[in-house]
Amino acid sequence: MFDDDVCYRALSARDPRFDGHFYVAVSSTGIYCRPVCPARRPRRANCAFYPSAAAAEAQGYRPCLRCRPELAPGLASVDARQRLARAAAVALEQGLPDKGLAGLAATLGVTDRHLRRVFRREYGVTPVAYAQTRRLLLAKQLLTETRLPVTEVALAAGFGSLRRFNALFRQRYRMKPSDLRRPGGTGDRDSFTLQLAYRPPYDWPALRDFLGQRAIAGVESVEAGVYRRTVMLWRDGHCHRGWLAVAPVSGQQRLAVTLSASLAGVVPQVLTRLRRLFDLDCQPSEVAAALGSLADAHPGLRVPGAFDGFEAAVRAVLGQQITVRAAQTLAGRVAAALGEPLDTPFAALTHTFPDAARVAATDADTLGGLGILRSRVGAIRALASACDRGDLVLAPGAPVEDTLAALKALPGIGDWTAHYLAMRALCWPDAFPAADYGVLKALGERSPARARQRAEGWRPWRAYAVMALWRSLAVESQAEGSQSAQGNGDRAR
Repeated sequence: MFDDDVCYRALSARDPRFDGHFYVAVSSTGIYCRPVCPARRPRRANCAFYPSAAAAEAQGYRPCLRCRPELAPGLASVDARQRLARAAAVALEQGLPDKGLAGLAATLGVTDRHLRRVFRREYGVTPVAYAQTRRLLLAKQLLTETRLPVTEVALAAGFGSLRRFNALFRQRYRMKPSDLRRPGGTGDRDSFTLQLAYRPPYDWPALRDFLGQRAIAGVESVEAGVYRRTVMLWRDGHCHRGWLAVAPVSGQQRLAVTLSASLAGVVPQVLTRLRRLFDLDCQPSEVAAALGSLADAHPGLRVPGAFDGFEAAVRAVLGQQITVRAAQTLAGRVAAALGEPLDTPFAALTHTFPDAARVAATDADTLGGLGILRSRVGAIRALASACDRGDLVLAPGAPVEDTLAALKALPGIGDWTAHYLAMRALCWPDAFPAADYGVLKALGERSPARARQRAEGWRPWRAYAVMALWRSLAVESQAEGSQSAQGNGDRAR
C-alpha cells in the first residue's frame, strides 16, 4: 500500500493513522513494531516493512513488548480483492474452520487456491501462517493483561495442545509464556479484562447513545457510559454463555473489554465481534476525505455493527414503522419468552437472545402473543428459517449483493431493511438506505433516487454519511429541546 520511504516517514512521525497498515521490523534488534511505537526511532538502513504481523514473524522477527502489535487496529477494506482477504482474515482470527482452508474458501465462494493467492498478496503470508500468528498474539495479550492460567490461555487462543503452544511460543518469541506475566493483571475468578485499540478520532458518546437507544431489554444495557450485554456462542460443539462490558480507557485510544470467565473458551470470537460492533477497524482519515464537510461536522463517527447478525435482523424487523422505544419493548419480550435465562452481576442483563433455530421453531401464535403484528411474525419466521438453513448469512464477508437480494426476497423485508442490515450485520461501509425518512429529511430531499445521486460522491463510505446525517438530526433536535430526535425516520431503525 505504501513504499518504504512513506512508511519510514510515518514511523518517524508516529502517525496513528498508519497504525495497523504496516509493521516495521528492525534488523539490529530482531523485533517488529507498530508505526506508533514509543521506542527511539531506528536507523533507516535497519528497517524493513511488512503488511502484517504474520509476515514479519515469518521472517524471524518477534513482537515488541512496548507497542504490542497485538493491539493494532485492523483494516476495513472495500476493494473486492481486499474484501475477500479481509473476510478470510476475520474468519481466521476466530479459528481455522473444522474443514480447514478448503472449508473456509468454500464458505467465501472461491477456491482454496485463489484464496491463498489473494491472501498472500494482501498479507504477505499464507492463511495458515496468519492464523498461527493471530493465535500467538492473542495468547501474548492474555498473558500480559489477565491472570488466566497458562493452560487456559493456550486453549482460549485456539491451541489444542499446551505442549504445542509452549514450543511455538519459545520458537517465535525466544521466551517462555510465563515470562510475559506482569504483576497486577486484571480480573478475578469471575471475569477478566482485555483492551482493543482504534484509530482516532473516535466519537464514543455518539456510538454509545446509538446502541443505548436500541438496547434489547434483558440482553443489552448502557449505564454510566458502559455498554454491557449477554453472550451465547458455540465452539467445537459446546455452548458458551456469559456477559461482557465495554468502556473507553481514559486518555488512551483503546476500549476496555471485560468478559465473564465463562467466555474464556470463545475469546477470539468475542473480540472479533466487538471489533465490528464498535467499528474499531475504521480508517477515519479516508472516511473524512470522502465525506468532506459532512465528516468535519461530526468527527470520529462510526457505523455500529452487530454482535449477532440474526439478533440485529429481528430487531430491525420489529422496529419497522414503530418507535424505537416500542421496538425495544418487543425485542425484550422475544428475549424473555424465547431466550435462555442467565445469571449475571447486573440487574439489567437477564437473558441471552434466542438463536435462529429457536425462533424458526416457534409457532406464529406464540410470537403474535408477544404483541407482534401478524405481518412481522411472518417476516421474522421466514428470516429465522433462512438463517437456520444456512441460506442467509448475516455476517461480514457474506457477498453483499447476493445477501441484499436474499433479504428482499423474504416477506416483509424491503430495500430499507436490507440496506440497514448491510450497514450493521454485514458491516458494509457503502450501504445506503436511500428511502430512510431521516436521510431524506437531513438532505432536504423527497426522492430516494435524488438522495442516491447526491450520495455518489461519498462512495465507498456512504454508510458513514448516513450516520452523519442521522447525527445531524439528533443534534438539531437536541438544540430545539425535542425528545424525538429523528421523527419517523428513527421509527424504522
